[in-house]
Amino acid sequence: MQAVSTESFNRPSLNASSALTRHVHRWGFLVVLVLILTSGIAVNLWQRTGDARLSRATLENFPAQIGGWQRFGADQRFDRATEEVLRADDYLSRNYAKPFASGALVASLYVGYYNTQRTGATYHSPLNCLPGSGWILTEQERTLVTPADGAPPFLVNRYTIANGRDRQIMLYWYSGRGRNTASEYQDKINTVLDSMTRRRSDGAMVRLLVPISPTGDRAEAEALAFAQDFAAHVTPHLAPFVPK
Repeated sequence: MQAVSTESFNRPSLNASSALTRHVHRWGFLVVLVLILTSGIAVNLWQRTGDARLSRATLENFPAQIGGWQRFGADQRFDRATEEVLRADDYLSRNYAKPFASGALVASLYVGYYNTQRTGATYHSPLNCLPGSGWILTEQERTLVTPADGAPPFLVNRYTIANGRDRQIMLYWYSGRGRNTASEYQDKINTVLDSMTRRRSDGAMVRLLVPISPTGDRAEAEALAFAQDFAAHVTPHLAPFVPK
């Protein structure tokens, strides 16, 4: 009997396998090509459409009375050089006073709002500007703020800042698109995701300053308590000016 080579059985199988592989690779290439083209079109449309247009109130109309805190003096406007560095579309720099029988505690509120962060304009962190103005930042930590309207509590950045004999408690956080965030990096991630999924990169940086009394064993703890109280009453009023 004539022997039959196993090669004659294996060759058709190998040829079929090669054809199948080429077919899979061809379809895989087409799928990748379609994804690249679709992504390119989506990015192009995203760039053309820009951020969603939002209706909001201007910060000059921020309430003069918030809880037990009352507007104190005129709103402050920065010089042109400072405004060019901040690049905020709208901002508020205002003092509030909390009266006592023996006087009043004066705290500072700054809110810098940006319509979009696509163009490179973004929050100017206090960690960058304060040291250049002679302030020393110490005792960094996160502290909790419980909004006065019953909304969920959230973490903010807390520092003790000093310039000569002047010492203050500073609280700041990033607010916008329904979030209050202490972490600048987490806020950047949220901004990128919201920009792609909601066409929004708007938001604000909120900063509070409360002076620390030069006397008293619990001066710093008391200043922190006042700062938390001030932040708790500021937060519920932000929504018309910093859209959710």
